[in-house]
Amino acid sequence: MADTLIHPTADALPPVEERRRPPRVRKTPVTYLLRFIVTAYLFFLVAWPVSLVVTHTFDNGWESIRSLLEDPDMVVALQLSAYVAVWSVLINTIFGVGMSLLLVRYEFPGKRLLNSLLDLPLSVSPIVVGLALVLVYGGRNGWLGPTLAGWGFDVIFSTPGIIMATTFVALPLMIRELVPVLEEIGIEQEQAAQSLGASGLQRFWRITLPSIKWGITYGVVLTLARSLGEFGAVKVVSGNVLGQTRTATLAVEEKYLNFDQQGAYATAFLLAMVSVACIVIVGIIRPKNNH
Repeated sequence: MADTLIHPTADALPPVEERRRPPRVRKTPVTYLLRFIVTAYLFFLVAWPVSLVVTHTFDNGWESIRSLLEDPDMVVALQLSAYVAVWSVLINTIFGVGMSLLLVRYEFPGKRLLNSLLDLPLSVSPIVVGLALVLVYGGRNGWLGPTLAGWGFDVIFSTPGIIMATTFVALPLMIRELVPVLEEIGIEQEQAAQSLGASGLQRFWRITLPSIKWGITYGVVLTLARSLGEFGAVKVVSGNVLGQTRTATLAVEEKYLNFDQQGAYATAFLLAMVSVACIVIVGIIRPKNNH
């Protein structure tokens, strides 16, 4: 007698939501112990210190925030930090999307080396990055600095140098968000669109970009937070000139060293709240079925 293959019917299969749900893991004392260790680690390393900044900021109500915003030099510092962060996000978004497409869609000699070099900003101290930029773009002894200065374009100890340093240290964040997304979506839809006569630009705008929009969004949030909080490289290339090249992060150090702890806490609070607000907004507007 021939064997009969019995295929499960649609009714016998569990719902899609249950199939997507991860299998339940039996909870043991070790599980609760690990949860406690992780929770305690995050509490003492992140939650408690940040909460202390918030509570110290509002020791006198809104007085520290109000006095901070009434200080013209601090307003300039906050505006400069925002200006630099916007440019850093814009540059890294454009470069990150292009570089991610290059790494995922194409094969070329030196691809592994390029992929490794993109992580260099994460492994090198920001101080080293700042010094390297000074060696290249310094106005007196830099390789390109004197030439650019002769053209009336100063990089070091000016806003362009701050933008370059901030952009460099935040470089990998956008790429590391987009590469896994591009690898997951594959190229089948783009190939189908190409077979129907769609141009490269049309495939990018109508297929690739909608598929990676949430990767770009998270990359923007991470880049923005990193740009607002950069200190080491900016301190080297900016010159820390009051009212000109002093950013908000440099102002935090200056106020703390000058025993203006309320001003330091208030500035740090404003910088942290911008990053937290971005993360919260993204979490609210992101579709729940988008993992």
